[in-house]
Amino acid sequence: MTKRNKIIYWIATLWLSLGMVSTGMVQLLKQKEGPGGIDSITGLGYPVYLLTLLGIWKMLCVIAVLIPKYPLVKEWAYAGFFFLMSGAIYSHIITGSVIEIFPSLLLLILAIISWYFRPTGRKLIQNKHQIVNS
Repeated sequence: MTKRNKIIYWIATLWLSLGMVSTGMVQLLKQKEGPGGIDSITGLGYPVYLLTLLGIWKMLCVIAVLIPKYPLVKEWAYAGFFFLMSGAIYSHIITGSVIEIFPSLLLLILAIISWYFRPTGRKLIQNKHQIVNS
């Protein structure tokens, strides 16, 4: 992995993690305002109790992506980020609040960049030679 790719990976991953932790905390603390807060979630037509589940998932995904090893868990965490953010984007589009998609879109793009540039040791299939030689 080149130095450039490592830098891209860590910038995207840390920015993604910061975004997920901050919105996850808003959801776990059930704050009224802010991205993913009570006003936002009820405006999309979802019940307030969903905030706890979303907040917990975000925190667990961040932990999974940041800790070393466990590539299968990381794949699931990236899938979780993808489903959470694409679901948020879809919800905003369907309810007509298209301008509100940008934070979710940014986090979705960061998740894709982080997943694409992740180091070999953090990938599920590290390389074909290891599988053949195993």
